[in-house]
Amino acid sequence: MRHSRLIPLVAVAHGSRDPRAAATVTALVDAVRSRAPGADVRAAFLDHCAPSLPQVLASLAPDEAAAPYQCVALPLLLTAAYHSKADIPAQLAAATAVLPGLDVVSAGTLGPHPLLVAALERRLREAGVAVDSAAERAATGVVLAAAGSSDPAANATIAALAARWQRERGWAAVVPGYASAAGPRPDEAVRAAAAACAGPGRVVVATYLLAPGYFADKIRAAALGAGARAVSGALGAAPEVADVVVERYLAAAAEASPVGLPIDCGQRPVIRNARLCPPS
Repeated sequence: MRHSRLIPLVAVAHGSRDPRAAATVTALVDAVRSRAPGADVRAAFLDHCAPSLPQVLASLAPDEAAAPYQCVALPLLLTAAYHSKADIPAQLAAATAVLPGLDVVSAGTLGPHPLLVAALERRLREAGVAVDSAAERAATGVVLAAAGSSDPAANATIAALAARWQRERGWAAVVPGYASAAGPRPDEAVRAAAAACAGPGRVVVATYLLAPGYFADKIRAAALGAGARAVSGALGAAPEVADVVVERYLAAAAEASPVGLPIDCGQRPVIRNARLCPPS
């Protein structure tokens, strides 16, 4: 099938009872729209929030019954685990079974990606950490605090990210911590990082979550209770996160669109074909 325009993007978030989470997803989707002019970008939620993924997929159907149409389904998830491996594929399979003509192209999860490390450092900088000082980094321990998963591969991805971040940026230590389903817990990770940098007063916590909510609050309380000096906010609609969404979207859409993807850079740095396009 050939396309004269960008196919729609359905950004699939986990969903939360905490209204801050949905507001954050909305802000991120707005940032993605600004970087992909002409794209129809919609948010869907797996749980707790509306609209659901089946509802959004049905809303994209053309007026002509059974007319073919496509979309990219992109998980707003930082690691590949149950929701990206089982939950979303199952919902997509069910939707395509009842929506004649629907063809869904699946995009990869957001992480791991170097731009997400830049987003982590942005949030630490906002929390008062001197991220840009090599001497400060060398004296500071970081806890990379993630939600945690029952999938060992997802937790291994976080541990690998922590090791790479320490190696490439020269932190005194970067220790993974998990809010659920795995260890060490955030408070345990703070104490482990403190051993590498002369006490918990030299430890900061980088919250590796997309949105605020239960896990972010749990991480903050545990880390501060263990003596951490600062805890960053969730990644949210950081520019780097929006750029990763656009990159994943274009990579997936390129597979479905042989004529290419006419993205205009305009006045903002956007990603085209997995490269940053500088402002004109």
